[in-house]
Amino acid sequence: MAFTYKGKRVLVTGGAGFLGSHLCERLLKEGAEVLCVDNYFTGRRAHIAHLIDNPLFEAMRHDITFPLFVEVDAIFNLACPASPVHYQFDPVQTTKVSVHGAINMLGLAKRLRCRILQASTSEVYGDPTVHPQTEDYWGNVNPIGPRACYDEGKRCAETLFFDYRRQHGLPIKVIRIFNTYGPRMHPNDGRVVSNFIVQALRGEAITMYGDGRQTRSFCYVDDLIDGMVRLMATDESVTGPINVGNPAEFSMLELAEAVVRLTGSRSEIVHKPLPQDDPRQRQPDITLARRTLGWEPTIALEEGLKRTIAYFQATL
Repeated sequence: MAFTYKGKRVLVTGGAGFLGSHLCERLLKEGAEVLCVDNYFTGRRAHIAHLIDNPLFEAMRHDITFPLFVEVDAIFNLACPASPVHYQFDPVQTTKVSVHGAINMLGLAKRLRCRILQASTSEVYGDPTVHPQTEDYWGNVNPIGPRACYDEGKRCAETLFFDYRRQHGLPIKVIRIFNTYGPRMHPNDGRVVSNFIVQALRGEAITMYGDGRQTRSFCYVDDLIDGMVRLMATDESVTGPINVGNPAEFSMLELAEAVVRLTGSRSEIVHKPLPQDDPRQRQPDITLARRTLGWEPTIALEEGLKRTIAYFQATL
């Protein structure tokens, strides 16, 4: 059966993070009671400060590598550092968050018999040999490289979700999130959109890794959250994994030039070596999201960049 949010108690792990805080906002608009759980490693109290006075919102400091005992009707599991700077800072803990965290949240969902959504990632495709990436592509991941703590942690979480469904009949949802950007990105998270914007606004040289011809597909945060909310609300027969991202593909050079133009910056672009295992291409095939969720992105890169630049101008 499908799921409606109004009057339901919904847990969001990683709820004070970039995506989590936007999801909390959206769920409150849908009429849900929201329990936001975060250990504030990359999440920020400031991201949810404007929600604290809402009687339907509650925030709790907790690390999901430890069990959590609450009563809810649905769980969005978003807790995990998502940028290389943060997930490589303590790679063992990153794997623990993905694996132990998934086990703890799945255990909670099993006890409550409630639906649970896993925020997975396009990183499960690694440096893809198939382009664009469809959900049935198994990926090309280096299991012993510096990014593996995140890539393999998320792949293992997906395994756990599907095994809990097969073994315990748990209603699961798995979303594979492609590059997402927007307000509340961490200014020092090493992700390309925030990097370029912060460097341009400060008049610093824009750091381009490699020749700049590697491509990404950038989805504005509001579009991404809409896809996530739609997936959770689907019939229990819909498990995913489902790609959610913007299929419009841009080179790093095109992105840098757009940021320089929109900020009016005089920053120059400087090239540095490409990090190990950095994918050359990343583009979602969203056929399944269109067919199953009636979803596709609506906010073009230019408009999304303007909103994100305005956020960084106000906060830097």
